[in-house]
Amino acid sequence: MITAGLLAAILTLSYLVAPAQEPKHAGPKWVSEKGYWVVEGNVKTPLDHTIRFYDNNDELVYTEKLEGVKLNVGKRKVKMKLKQVLESAILAKAGKEESVTAVALVKSIL
Repeated sequence: MITAGLLAAILTLSYLVAPAQEPKHAGPKWVSEKGYWVVEGNVKTPLDHTIRFYDNNDELVYTEKLEGVKLNVGKRKVKMKLKQVLESAILAKAGKEESVTAVALVKSIL
């Protein structure tokens, strides 16, 4: 009886004393914590796309139009490259790079 109470007290104390751990990014690797991207296309022109990159405040950071490029956003590799462009566009907007010209263009990455 005493040991059960003592065990419950120890477990409660260890739970309260243990440092709170922040959860890691729980989503897929292609999902950025800094923002998101949207690809617009048309069935009649499958080789033309407009890609818009937004930060977490839903502010437009960068827009690029691709013409003559087949973009398969279902592929993991394409999603990872779009994430890379998104993060460099957000860095450029924040002023951590010299200028907006330092943003890697989607065409050059794809």
